[in-house]
Amino acid sequence: MSSATSERDTEDTAGSGTRAFAAERLTFFSDAVIAIAITLLTLELPLPEGATSAELLRSLGHHRFEYISFLISFALIGGHWRAHHRLFHHVTTVRAGLLRLTFGWLPMMVLMPFATKVLAEDGGFEFRFVLYALVQVVALTLFVVMTRQIQRHGLCRADTPPELFGEYYRGLGTMIAAFAVSIPVAFFTHWAYACWIVVPLVVNLLFRLRRPAART
Repeated sequence: MSSATSERDTEDTAGSGTRAFAAERLTFFSDAVIAIAITLLTLELPLPEGATSAELLRSLGHHRFEYISFLISFALIGGHWRAHHRLFHHVTTVRAGLLRLTFGWLPMMVLMPFATKVLAEDGGFEFRFVLYALVQVVALTLFVVMTRQIQRHGLCRADTPPELFGEYYRGLGTMIAAFAVSIPVAFFTHWAYACWIVVPLVVNLLFRLRRPAART
């Protein structure tokens, strides 16, 4: 009896180690794909042209929107990487559903340099803006579903902070709302970019105002 129990414990331990190793490998693979996405994003940066400092400065100003688009996308990809790394630090088991979701989310990261290049072009503002915003909505939504999959099926360690998932749902949901709201606004004004800043600020302000009320 004790021998059989010992064998089962050994098999369980080995299985747990294998699943944890699989989660670690998925994290490494995701890191590599995101590194490629950032590299592609950087390669799209235009070089300033000119024979004098004044000409170089004018060239930098001419390409300013490409540089701003780069900074926005770099911050977004970096945010995705940080959130993914923090979440998967607690993941011990990788199921087929989580794997499929990850392989749906990663192409959005690789597609972001292309969407950034399109966004920085001239003309057809509505199409360019909506394409970029849709890529963000899809990527963020997939991340929410990944988070839900991990929580629902208990794919994380027992010591995972319970508030972690609430933070992810709130933060990701806010960003989804910001990009989603900006899509119809883009058909009326080029100031649709402001939604990406204003919506998170308003949501965070409302959350802070509600928190003291909930405590009382």
